[in-house]
Amino acid sequence: MNRTLYSVLFHLALPLIALRLAWRAWQAPAYARRIAERFALALPPLKPGGIWLHAVSVGESIAAAPLVRELLARYPELPVTITCMTPTGSERIQVMFGGPEYAGRVQHCYLPYDLPWAAARFLRRVRPRLAVIMETELWPNHIHQCARLGIPVALANARLSERSARGYARFARLTAPMLAELSLIAVQTEAEAERFRQLGARPEAVQVTGSIKFDLTIDPALRQRADELRATWQPAGRPVWIAASTHAGEDEIILAAHRELLRQNPHALLMLVPRHPERFNSVFELCQREGFATLRRSAGEPVGAGHQVLVGDSMGELLFLYALADLAFVGGSLVANGGHNLLEPAALGKPVLSGPHLFNFLEIAALLREADALCEVADAEQLALALQQLWQQPEQQAVMRAGGLTVMRANQGALARLLGGLQTLLER
Repeated sequence: MNRTLYSVLFHLALPLIALRLAWRAWQAPAYARRIAERFALALPPLKPGGIWLHAVSVGESIAAAPLVRELLARYPELPVTITCMTPTGSERIQVMFGGPEYAGRVQHCYLPYDLPWAAARFLRRVRPRLAVIMETELWPNHIHQCARLGIPVALANARLSERSARGYARFARLTAPMLAELSLIAVQTEAEAERFRQLGARPEAVQVTGSIKFDLTIDPALRQRADELRATWQPAGRPVWIAASTHAGEDEIILAAHRELLRQNPHALLMLVPRHPERFNSVFELCQREGFATLRRSAGEPVGAGHQVLVGDSMGELLFLYALADLAFVGGSLVANGGHNLLEPAALGKPVLSGPHLFNFLEIAALLREADALCEVADAEQLALALQQLWQQPEQQAVMRAGGLTVMRANQGALARLLGGLQTLLER
C-alpha cells in the first residue's frame, strides 16, 4: 500500500472515525469538544515560524516536558506549538504550560487527522522551522507535507519493538518512503536503531541517544509538599502504597491484594490511580461496591484513620501521589497493555513493583531488574505478599531505592544528545 491508497482509505474510513469519536465522547465528554481542530479548522491563534512538537497523549506529553523547557531556554525567540490527540493529553499540556510565564511562547491545539489537505492546512498556519515527534507516532501525510515544504522532522525518544517493526514491514511501500523523509531518528537503543535502518530509514539520520525519561528531575518542593500532606493523614505512620496508571481488569486484582494487606495491617492505605479519566467514576464505584471506605483525591478532604482507599482522580498529580507513597506499583502490567513508565517512582526513590507485561519498557525493566530495583508479580496473592514483605524488610526497601536511583543516574544524558541533534537541524 502506498501513500495515495492510504489517503483514499483514510477518507473512506471517516464515517467509522466519526462513530469511534462519538463512542469516546459518550465515555469521556471532552472528546466531543474542539472537533474542528481535528480537521485543521477553527484552530486557535498560532504564531508561525517556531518549533512544532507532537506528543500523542499524557505519557508522551510528560516525557516531552523537559525537552520543551530546554527548547524554550535555548531558543527564546521561537514559539513552541505542542499538539496531541487526546483530551487527557491536552489537559496535561495546558496544566504544564498554561502559566503566565509561557504566554506567547507555548501554544497548543489538537493534531489534525492525517489527511493530506488537513496536514497542509495545519502546516500553512504553523509554518514551523522544525517538527519534533515524540516516540513513534508516525503519520505519512504529515511527514510528507513537511518534506515537501522543506521542514526537517525529528523523531525523538524513538521506540520500535520487534512486533511493531514486523507491522511496518508489512506495509513497506508506505512506511519505507515515510521513514526516509525523516531528518533525525533519535532512538533509545542500538537494537531499535537497526530496526529503523532495516525498514528504510537513512542510516545517517539514525542516532542512538538513549531515553530522555532517565533525565527526569524531581523538584524538592514536591517532596516537601508531599511530606507536609502525609503528616496530616491519620493514623500517623500508616503504610501507604500506590497502584498507578491502572487499566480495566487490574483494579479488581489490586483491590484483592489490598484486602489481604488489610488483614495483616488494618491501617494500610491504597492510592488507586486509573490511567484514563473516563474511568475515575467507575473505579470509585468499584471500590465502594467492594466494601472499601473510599475517598476521592478531588474531594480535597483529609485522609482519616477510617479510609482504606484514596482514588487519584485529579489530573497532573501523578508524581505528587508517587511522592506520598512508601511503595509503588505501576499498572498496565497485570494485563497485556505493556506497562507504563517505571522511572517516575524510581526517580523519587520508591521501591517499584509491576506485573509481568512490560513489553513497552523491556530495556528499562531489564536495567531495574539487574539493579534489584524492580519486583514483578503475576496476581493478587503475589502482589500482597511482596508488599507485606517489603514493609517488614526496610533493608530490602533500601536496596531497591538505591538501585533505582543508580539506574537513573547511570543512564542520564539522552536529553543533551537529543538537543544537539535538534540544534543541527535548526542551523541548517
